[in-house]
Amino acid sequence: MPEGLKIGVLASGRGSNFQAIIDAVNAGKINAKIAVCISDVKDAYALERARKNLIAAEFIDHKAFRKREDYDGKIVEILRKQEVNLVLLAGYMRLVSHVLVGEFTNKIINIHPALLPSFPGLHVQKKAMDYGARFSGCTVHFVDTGMDTGPIIIQAVVPVLQDDTEDSLAARILRQEHRIYPEAVRLFAEGRLSVQGRRVIIKDTPERPDEFLVNPPVRE
Repeated sequence: MPEGLKIGVLASGRGSNFQAIIDAVNAGKINAKIAVCISDVKDAYALERARKNLIAAEFIDHKAFRKREDYDGKIVEILRKQEVNLVLLAGYMRLVSHVLVGEFTNKIINIHPALLPSFPGLHVQKKAMDYGARFSGCTVHFVDTGMDTGPIIIQAVVPVLQDDTEDSLAARILRQEHRIYPEAVRLFAEGRLSVQGRRVIIKDTPERPDEFLVNPPVRE
């Protein structure tokens, strides 16, 4: 287990996945401390969640920086000051640059509301429905400098129902996000994740990890 694991969270909105991580840490399911939450949005509710849980809350206005790399450099400065050794993206709406990724290689984790590599980017529930996908879901992955292209840690599968709307599908996917994101962080905290090329190896995983990695099959 990484000694003294300290988590830094980057968020742009309400931070419901951030709350799921807070709850898991507070319940003793993840052996770590959340040191800081940083947002590029001044009134992001994620910052309020941090304050309510006595976590340092920092707003950094990206408009004050000429380049994305300069902005990320400021984020790195704060994360280093807080001695962070794992960075979580929780609804963070900005692409991260090589400045941040280089400082925290294979130590930045994101959750995406689709089954990568299908449907990266934004508005992914609409993309899945428009494409006619029968299944969607969510993906926890390590972050690189691409858009949702890093190695995959865990995925959960959600069926696309015939009467689904974009909102109803998103709501069901979000429930699975809250389930698998803390699980991925727990695995990292226990030192059980390693990256080999495109593959993430999970140590001490059963030979048939179906229930661990995805939802049980949909029954008629």
